[in-house]
Amino acid sequence: MNHILLLEDIPEIRAWLKALVKQIFANAQITECSRVQDALKQVQTQRFTLALLDLGLPDGSGVEVVTALREHQPEVQSVIVTIHDDDEHLFPALQAGAFGYLLKEQSRELLVEQLQRISQGEPPLSPSIARKVISYFAAQSRPQANALLHEVSLTDRETEVLLRVAKGFTLPEIGVQLGLSRHTIADYVKQIYRKLNVSSRAEAALEAQRLGLFGRN
Repeated sequence: MNHILLLEDIPEIRAWLKALVKQIFANAQITECSRVQDALKQVQTQRFTLALLDLGLPDGSGVEVVTALREHQPEVQSVIVTIHDDDEHLFPALQAGAFGYLLKEQSRELLVEQLQRISQGEPPLSPSIARKVISYFAAQSRPQANALLHEVSLTDRETEVLLRVAKGFTLPEIGVQLGLSRHTIADYVKQIYRKLNVSSRAEAALEAQRLGLFGRN
């Protein structure tokens, strides 16, 4: 990660996050902002590889920055780092294009572990957030599950992998469960994402629910 945008208005938390990021991406350049408008100006003038964004800022929401990055720098991975775990904050952020969603209440060790997954191509998603996404859509009806599975043409193995991805298992964990290497699982995940036209674990979880997979063993 060469250049990271850090948006957080509380100085103490911003310093804590900066130290945490430096622990993971030691050589990265970090641009710090405390206001949405400042971050939006940076998006217009600098190129980033990763953005760590709070939601509740004095002049708006970090979702505005997610949207701007998706429009102007779509290759940037935007990760929300917030205290908000409710649907009203979570789903607009994911719909705007957030690559991950982390809760500040997690331990430092867990945050480090989640952020390290970015280098492995895995979206950082707090376990409780992954469960919330699944639970929210589990309450919805599942229309024509078998027809939808046929529509996207997932193989049995791809279906097994998708279900485990949606449940929050890491690629190595899925590999152990299915007796396959992590790299093989990564290839399956890439193929699944292509077939479903999704780009994140959260979106994959939504598709798994839409396909009716959570009623299966």
